[in-house]
Amino acid sequence: MRTRLIAAILILFSAVCLVTPMASAQGTIKIGVITSLTGSQAAFGEAHKNGYAIAIDEINAKGGVLGKKVELDFYDDQSKPDQAVQGVSKLVDQDHVVMLLGAYSSENTKAIINPVSTHQIPLIIPTATADNVMDSKSPWVFRICAGANDYARATLEFLKHNGSPKTIAIVYEKTNFGQANMQAMKEQATAAGLQVVAVEEYEAKAPDYKAVLRRVKDKNPDVVYFGSYLLDATTLMRQSMEVDLNPKYYTSAGTGFAAAEFPTPKGAGRNAEFTFSVSQWLPDAPWPGSKEFDAEYFKRFNSHPQYHAMQAYQSLQTAAIAITNAKGTDAAKIRDALKNLNLKTSAFGPVKFDNGQNLHTVLITQVQGGKYHVVFPANLADVKPVIPAPRWADRK
Repeated sequence: MRTRLIAAILILFSAVCLVTPMASAQGTIKIGVITSLTGSQAAFGEAHKNGYAIAIDEINAKGGVLGKKVELDFYDDQSKPDQAVQGVSKLVDQDHVVMLLGAYSSENTKAIINPVSTHQIPLIIPTATADNVMDSKSPWVFRICAGANDYARATLEFLKHNGSPKTIAIVYEKTNFGQANMQAMKEQATAAGLQVVAVEEYEAKAPDYKAVLRRVKDKNPDVVYFGSYLLDATTLMRQSMEVDLNPKYYTSAGTGFAAAEFPTPKGAGRNAEFTFSVSQWLPDAPWPGSKEFDAEYFKRFNSHPQYHAMQAYQSLQTAAIAITNAKGTDAAKIRDALKNLNLKTSAFGPVKFDNGQNLHTVLITQVQGGKYHVVFPANLADVKPVIPAPRWADRK
């Protein structure tokens, strides 16, 4: 009798252990987020987190998804690819999220593509621009941002309509992001008839790039195109001033040159003036919800967002719409809902995926008066570009 009683208690205990998490899960929908909350890319991970926070509050204030509250399960990849890979296993196998968002950098994002495909779970990429993150053609991978080839194409189109320079130098960091943007610009600039007079690689986060910049200066290019994160973008512009490098156009593949801190004293400050950058979004972009997002972001975080926060925001909003359209949390149905998604407009512009890639418009900005302004395409511009960039000796 005693043995039967113990057995019954054990069975009941096991049932409670199994049912309780399931009951909890039935009341929520959990989405996994991999981003860089610590390490060298923490500033961008923080922007991601802020964008997600605004999106999840909006979604849950409207009743959540399928009548359930949405929860975000964050995994800090520490700005390291191997940690990002561990994040997939943790979030999918242990936490049982229904889909993934992330990572931040191209290097970390590329590292998680195969694990995501193996686990057969949908992934929305918010910010990684290296086009090789899409090389696998995995049906589980969707990128909301434009890529490196789009950056190069938009920059060259801008140059064609604004002075038609003849020569270009490319300076890039030795990472997946830097190499992808270098290759895209090198190929497309050559095809567009520009002479590539210098291609200079550097180790990220080094203290001194003057030797690289002097070699570029010796080639006297009309255009310099940087592929750099924030710390290096700041150093590169300060040292460009110190070596008196004076191209007509300082251009870039976004990222560090498009960070909110870049034109401020926390970044390059006055040395950021007149730099051009690709941008995926600005508060002044003519998309409904852009200004409202900017206002809410400033209210919460006392700073204006750059596009990294918006990409996170729109990735989560897109995930919520896909789950709603899938009428459940079955991974294959969410994947198919993303494939068939066709948002005519959003705060990030239209959202429609072609082989996993969102067809997103790239903007060209210039720092003027310490602020980013859209200068191209002309129909979206709020100011005219300043060309050529004033020589360092002539700046006040």
